[in-house]
Amino acid sequence: MRAKDAGLMERIKRYAEEYILKTGRSPSTTKIADAVGVSRGTAYKYLVAMSERNMIKYDGGTITTDATAKLSGAVSRAAIVGSIPCGSPEEEQESVEAYVPLPAEIFGEGSFYILRADGDSMIEAGIASGDLVVIERTDMARDGDIVVALVDNENTLKRIFFDKETGKTILHPENRRLSDIAVDYCLVQGVARSVIKRLGR
Repeated sequence: MRAKDAGLMERIKRYAEEYILKTGRSPSTTKIADAVGVSRGTAYKYLVAMSERNMIKYDGGTITTDATAKLSGAVSRAAIVGSIPCGSPEEEQESVEAYVPLPAEIFGEGSFYILRADGDSMIEAGIASGDLVVIERTDMARDGDIVVALVDNENTLKRIFFDKETGKTILHPENRRLSDIAVDYCLVQGVARSVIKRLGR
């Protein structure tokens, strides 16, 4: 076998690790070839050689390194879509800031997105301004869930209750200084499943 360039092998390994940690899946040989500036055939041969040298594990499709092996189980890819008002309902323009992997063993399985909390209406539920709230995409909520609720084309993050006597939906802020919001109808856009705390407080 022709000698392999050690520097190129390290670049391929580094690219593959970064790609897997970001997306939760292995890059194709085409992506690797484009990233490091070689042909697809050369990329494949390097992956095989690297596997033979125990630099990586490669089965012809999936790449595993020491760093990515720690990501056991399924991983979902969630978009950070900007801030969500936690005061009064305000119109939210979704803007993807980044994509992050969410290991299923920590966050569970499902379709998720992440919102950046803005305001102090949920502080008594442990959600402060700047925290990242992991939201499961669903239009179903149980009494007491923290939800992203759409009311009159404006959304907000609140705890939801259903008043069977009045037929109203109550959006409850977790801040004793603020009052409940009672509405005839709201659309649930997701249920909060986890909070990633902002560092530095």
